[in-house]
Amino acid sequence: MKYASRLFLLIPALAALAACSHQQSSPIATVDVARISANWPKFINYQNQLSADASALEHANIPDAEKQRQRDLLQRRYSDMQTEVTADVRTAAQQVADQRHFSLVVTREFVGYGGVDITPDVEKILNITETSPQPSP
Repeated sequence: MKYASRLFLLIPALAALAACSHQQSSPIATVDVARISANWPKFINYQNQLSADASALEHANIPDAEKQRQRDLLQRRYSDMQTEVTADVRTAAQQVADQRHFSLVVTREFVGYGGVDITPDVEKILNITETSPQPSP
């Protein structure tokens, strides 16, 4: 009887272990944000416009108080742009993660090794085509 009661307690434990061993591992994906930033026209256009506006502002012949007000507005535009493009990348990465059953997506910049690079899939959703480096003259 002691053997039967031990077996009765052991069966649920073995069943739980078996269930754990058959669960799919939780894969991790990476996204190369630097590559996306370098090739995404939307991001590049925002950066170029903000840079041009900042340069024009610094060279403008306006009172310092107005210059500071304009700097604050420019900083707000920069923050809004960052929020927008980050949300776009996050949404695209979430779509890929859902389709390919990844449980975690991290930026590649902080990963020493490992993970599946989903950058090309994210670029496809964002309509980004990687540009080839131009040869030096």
